[in-house]
Amino acid sequence: MIYPIVIFGSQVLRNRSEEITPEYPELKKLVDDMFLTLGEAGGVGLAAPQIGKNIRMFIVDCTPWAEEHPELADFKRVFINAEIYEQSEETSLFNEGCLSLPGLYEDVRRPVAIRIRYMDENFVEHDEAFDGYPARVIQHEYDHLEGRVFVDRLSPLRRSLLKSKLLNFAKGKYRASYKTK
Repeated sequence: MIYPIVIFGSQVLRNRSEEITPEYPELKKLVDDMFLTLGEAGGVGLAAPQIGKNIRMFIVDCTPWAEEHPELADFKRVFINAEIYEQSEETSLFNEGCLSLPGLYEDVRRPVAIRIRYMDENFVEHDEAFDGYPARVIQHEYDHLEGRVFVDRLSPLRRSLLKSKLLNFAKGKYRASYKTK
């Protein structure tokens, strides 16, 4: 099933998500459906709040970048109950977009490296360090679990300049090439 993507302005994107257990109903189907939805929308990451579920789960698929970055050829992961507990002091700017804010792209400053604890779709625990593109995508999706979107990381002046665009999302005035709600 391909889920519609929740658009900026919806409260579900502002709520802090709840942890889940291995007993979460139809978890494998949800994971499969999220990857299907991500592929249809043409993104590299998708958090459960973006499909209307306030649970602490997101997926990342960096394989579309593999042609330019061969090390990402197999980078496709599920993150459940994740916790980023270390971040590098070094940061970098990168132009980010979000499926929940179709057509909006802004330079966002984030740490270049992180350390994260999480469980995969089989509830096997992981504790890993990531840098580069995977670290950036993971941080972007992790923000969704905390009720944040990438525009929250912009300067107050930049957010102010985007105010009318952001209001238009909430009013349903946007274009997306994928199913939204």
